[in-house]
Amino acid sequence: MIFLTLEHILTHISFSVVSIGILIHLMDLLVDEFVGLYASSKKGMRTAFFCITGLLVTRWIYSGHLPLSDLYESLIFLSWGFAIIHMVPYLKKKKKNYLNIITAPSIFFTQAFATSGFLTNLHRSEVLVPALQSRWLMMHVSMMVLGYAALLCGSLLSVALLVITFYKIIRTLDSAKSNNLLSSSFSFGKSQYMTKKNNVFKNTSFLSSRNYYRSQLIQQLDQWGYRIISIGFIFLTIGILSGAVWANEAWGSYWNWDPKETWAFITWAIFVIYFHIRTNKNSDECFNSAIVASMGFLIIWICYFGVNLLGLGLHSYGSFTLTSN
Repeated sequence: MIFLTLEHILTHISFSVVSIGILIHLMDLLVDEFVGLYASSKKGMRTAFFCITGLLVTRWIYSGHLPLSDLYESLIFLSWGFAIIHMVPYLKKKKKNYLNIITAPSIFFTQAFATSGFLTNLHRSEVLVPALQSRWLMMHVSMMVLGYAALLCGSLLSVALLVITFYKIIRTLDSAKSNNLLSSSFSFGKSQYMTKKNNVFKNTSFLSSRNYYRSQLIQQLDQWGYRIISIGFIFLTIGILSGAVWANEAWGSYWNWDPKETWAFITWAIFVIYFHIRTNKNSDECFNSAIVASMGFLIIWICYFGVNLLGLGLHSYGSFTLTSN
């Protein structure tokens, strides 16, 4: 009873602190004058990280196994993975790091769904089914969930890169149209032309600085996304290999083309394509690889959540309809 109460308290504290942290992040982006906002957000997210860690440790103690046996526990572990990625940039002691704009909402939505009424029946810890009573549970599932967390963050950075790139293209087209209108209005008089020419020079200078800032931001997003996806891909590969060994022990075959296994392989293949595109020395490699990573974002959720939602195959433990006996 004490552990259940402690888990309940830590869950609500972490969710509340993350919610406040997101509001502080938004205020910090909109209002640069308040220097203390970033420090407050930093302390708040640290508190949320330790609360989620305490939640996992508490559930581990009273359940007797690593909390990864059902969808609820894996969602909490997924939010913990997002929190780890969120904490890494703070070690560099930079004033601002826009990676936090991706990770903080990820923690919030994962925590919100895990604590929602959809998974109420899974909040109570149960005895592991025989297939999960293996030493490979910790190795396989933890690697897979941490891989999902890193790949999802990297994919979201790629989505942000695409949005900024498309916005940049639209602004460039609008600027080109305005220059064409200026050329067509030359016949109205030299004085009118000189006035508009000076305005265009001012606008061009402003747009060039904005374009330079966007180009730098696109490069940063590409580098951050590549690094995080690389780490997630390593975790995913280790998770798939350890899962194959576990499957051979449990079912007598390394690979059974189970829906979860199939989608995990598709996810792995998508990010192999991502790395292959980045090896090509092409000016558009950043844009093309971001498109592939954005596709990977949807496929990861199908692999992670879709199988549990439908309760299909050998990996349907902890789905909405399954109850452990």
